[in-house]
Amino acid sequence: MAEKHFKYVILGGGVSAGYAAREFAKQGVKPGELAIISKEAVAPYERPALSKAYLFPEGAARLPGFHVCVGSGGERLLPEWYKEKGIELILSTEIVKADLASKTLISAAGETFKYHILIIATGSTVIRLTDFRVEGADAKNILYLREINDADKLIDVIKAKKNGKAVIVGGGYIGLELSAVMKINNLDVCMVYPEPWCMPRLFTAGIAAFYEGYYANKGIKIIKGTVAVGFTSDANGEVKEVKLKDGRVLEADIVVVGVGGRPLTTLFKGQVEEEKGGIKTDEFFKTSVPDVYAVGDVATFPLKLYNEIRRVEHVDHARKSAEQAVKAIKASEEGKSVEEYDYLPYFYSRAFDLSWQFYGDNVGETVLFGDNNPASPKAKFGTYWIKDGKVVGAFLEGGTPEENTAIAKVARLQPAVENLDQLTKEGLTFACKI
Repeated sequence: MAEKHFKYVILGGGVSAGYAAREFAKQGVKPGELAIISKEAVAPYERPALSKAYLFPEGAARLPGFHVCVGSGGERLLPEWYKEKGIELILSTEIVKADLASKTLISAAGETFKYHILIIATGSTVIRLTDFRVEGADAKNILYLREINDADKLIDVIKAKKNGKAVIVGGGYIGLELSAVMKINNLDVCMVYPEPWCMPRLFTAGIAAFYEGYYANKGIKIIKGTVAVGFTSDANGEVKEVKLKDGRVLEADIVVVGVGGRPLTTLFKGQVEEEKGGIKTDEFFKTSVPDVYAVGDVATFPLKLYNEIRRVEHVDHARKSAEQAVKAIKASEEGKSVEEYDYLPYFYSRAFDLSWQFYGDNVGETVLFGDNNPASPKAKFGTYWIKDGKVVGAFLEGGTPEENTAIAKVARLQPAVENLDQLTKEGLTFACKI
């Protein structure tokens, strides 16, 4: 097969790839210089939609409605846009070998791609229960959610198991968002997770108590402190029961597993410096290998605000890191410089009528303020994290755009605070007056 040569190759077709392509176009990339190689069959899209509006029973989101860059209020990049810009979209193509020394990528079909500059935007893959040899975990209708194909499978099963029983394994992002969407689809929903409360990587016990209470009021059953250790299936090979470590057995027509992801870095093992589970980069997302950049979930980068290096799995960073890398690439070609990446960690979620945002770092002491009664018709509450006498993180449920901007400002500026009781009393007012 003939080799294909490109000046720039983006490996991966997720959110980062789309935002990088838009930035290349802004910077004046010439037709034929840039290719995106993706194992997915569609142009880059806003992945968060898959666990939200894509699964709604009515008025569901569908492509081309949520191609990048609509998630951040930008232009929607349809496949035709890439054609117009002379950007080659190489879809349904899995790269199985990467040789960074010879700047070569080889696909499963045996195609060879050569590049001058590579952006690794391979993202994450889901952790599967079959990876841990969980008994019966290969039964039909045990599902995962990462790509649009996964979401389509889930929709088919929801329709086939109308009003059935759904068990959600995991109490993180995917667990909470999918439990909500399954309930909206009129399924009988039970969540199972081993931790003492949901979203333990971010939520305090006080924050989690609100969401657990709210979900319980919606009729979602929550089982904490245990894990799924096995599954039984019927004569058709479809999942029938979930066996828990504590001995309980749950009936299930559908099981959705959300127990985390892992960055897709295997292709580059031993060829590039790694740290904290990702590919180590500088503040311009350059790796230890010349002409190779890494962005999004796979990058372990300097978090200037906290003077440490971290890996961040979130769509906001996927977008911004991609844009930063392209700006840095173009600047270095022109002998110019760009500002260092100065990222403020940001996470958000929407489920039912709820909507929360978090900015900063969730370390240190915490205060809880506002109305966090799950039965309130319009709950609004938040939490500040205080370390070394400064507010370093802020969380808000039910905030207006202005209030969310205010908590982001607090997390960025890290104002000093002397009295935690006073801070609790002031609550949101503290952020709004900064």
